[in-house]
Amino acid sequence: MNGVFPEKRVCLMKKIALYPGTFDPVTLGHVDIVIRAVGLFDNLTVAVSDNPDKNALFTVEQRVEMLRAALKEVDRISVTSFEGLTAKFAKSIGATAIIRGLRAVSDFEFEFQMALMNRKIEPDVETVFLMPKDKYSFISSSLVKDIAKRGGDISHFVPPLVSDAISKRYSG
Repeated sequence: MNGVFPEKRVCLMKKIALYPGTFDPVTLGHVDIVIRAVGLFDNLTVAVSDNPDKNALFTVEQRVEMLRAALKEVDRISVTSFEGLTAKFAKSIGATAIIRGLRAVSDFEFEFQMALMNRKIEPDVETVFLMPKDKYSFISSSLVKDIAKRGGDISHFVPPLVSDAISKRYSG
């Protein structure tokens, strides 16, 4: 070899990725990122972060169930929840990559800092940035909640079961 690549490695292991997030609520942008990631990895774990610092609309269990329902037709995924550091959880499930969605340039600075911190915590786990389709690039869970809270139609931004759950939450 030429010294740049000291040895040729053949990877016979399955490539496992982790897509973590609060998913409060899951949006069509999240679903799009899952579909893109499944095309790149053998297995994908979608994991709901139990972040006590965030004031969530739905419990962790509700978010896990909504994700499972929204992604029921997607193969090679599992949906779970976790607490603690994302990089440590990724390593614990055998993931070699953490998937992060980038909607706009404004997301990049925060995500870049997190990727570097995760690399420091677990050097063998890479961060892979994926962009959703253009039509989902402006959707965020916060905006969806804000629109719903003010009586707006969110059906174009979230899976139908999520739209129903949010409508019930704000109408009661």
